[in-house]
Amino acid sequence: MTQEGGNSYLDQVVAQQAMLEGDLRSRRAAPPVPPKVAAPGGAPFRAVAAPGTAGGPGPVDVRISGWWRWKTVVVPPNAFVVHTRRGRPAPLHLGLGVSFRYNPATDSFLVVPGATQTILINAYCICQELQGVLVQGYVQWIIQDFGTAYRKLDFSDNEDPMRLVNLQLKEQAEAAIKDKVSTMAVRDVLSDKQTIIEELTARLRAVAEGEDTSDQGLGLRIVTVQIKEAVVSSTTLWKNLQKPYRSEQARIARIAELAAEEAISEREMQAARQKETQRIEHEREVAELRARNEARRFDTEAAENLRRTHREHDDARDMAALEQETALHKLTLRRERQAEEAAADLMCAEQERELARLRAEAELELAATRGRAAHDLDLLQVERERLRAAVANEQTPESIQARLVDSLPDIVQRLPKPDELRSVTLAGDPTSLTGVITELTAVLDALRTPR
Repeated sequence: MTQEGGNSYLDQVVAQQAMLEGDLRSRRAAPPVPPKVAAPGGAPFRAVAAPGTAGGPGPVDVRISGWWRWKTVVVPPNAFVVHTRRGRPAPLHLGLGVSFRYNPATDSFLVVPGATQTILINAYCICQELQGVLVQGYVQWIIQDFGTAYRKLDFSDNEDPMRLVNLQLKEQAEAAIKDKVSTMAVRDVLSDKQTIIEELTARLRAVAEGEDTSDQGLGLRIVTVQIKEAVVSSTTLWKNLQKPYRSEQARIARIAELAAEEAISEREMQAARQKETQRIEHEREVAELRARNEARRFDTEAAENLRRTHREHDDARDMAALEQETALHKLTLRRERQAEEAAADLMCAEQERELARLRAEAELELAATRGRAAHDLDLLQVERERLRAAVANEQTPESIQARLVDSLPDIVQRLPKPDELRSVTLAGDPTSLTGVITELTAVLDALRTPR
């Protein structure tokens, strides 16, 4: 594909792609030489690193330590490993970050990075109009099923185990992009990249993951597919594609410039005309202002003289009126003072009468209150007597007897201490009030009778 002239944008895109590829390459410094360790028999030995691991420039840092057949392989947690042994049909260890014991005589292992891989794509395509187009994109993929991937893919490169897989996927991606671009117009390729992304995603997933639920996949999973740039290789075609838009923008810009120049010219003329008009108007206003100032000065002097004359007459008239008003005011004040004194005397007499009336009303109210209180007290006394009579009437012989029996200890305590002991025989009925009274009378008579 030849290019007419030079396409600076295309050269810049290609240079950026090369720079990005260099940045994506893994850069690792050479590891330090393992120190020599004395073996049990006295002979020194060195920890051995497998090809493509920590002992070389490989992408996975695998540590192999130990001696002769008693070695240990330590795998990073982000790397897939498969460990096989002679005579065993199935792997001994298979998975992500699995470390194990290793016998070089009978064992073999393969370590593959488990991180996401990025493939940069530069597809030089021919579109429907038979024009060259450079399509740049990238594909990111990751190992999903390592048990399938290590059997179907080649990870034998010690320097970069992913190199062959990336090359295969890159070729398939470029072929898919070229097939799709060949059916599209140049403008569609430049403006609508979604169709290319969908076609490329479908094809890569069919290869890497298998169709539907079949087991024909490679054990990989396509993470994302993106198209970064689409550039026309021909400089002339690229300029022709841009020319309608640029011409339209140039036309709009030129029209805007002309409109701006016209507006500026018109504005300048308006400013000059307005400036001259303002100058003439200013001179006329200055002349009118001077004439008005002269007339105002004359009118002011005449008015001042007339004002002074009127002021003198007004002052004399005001002085006479003020004297009359002062005399009238004094007379009015005297009359108001007399009226206030008479009103004060009348108010004092009225207050005294009101005070006497209030005192009489208070005394009447106090007498009525005392009468009501005495009446209420009499009613309370009558009610108390009535209640006492009712209580006395309601007493039964049994209650009277019970009260007397309860009072006996008190009566006995109050009696004087006897000088002699007398016995009295009671023959009455102790269950009736009459019998009790008879017995008490007999006791008192016996006590009063001297010996």
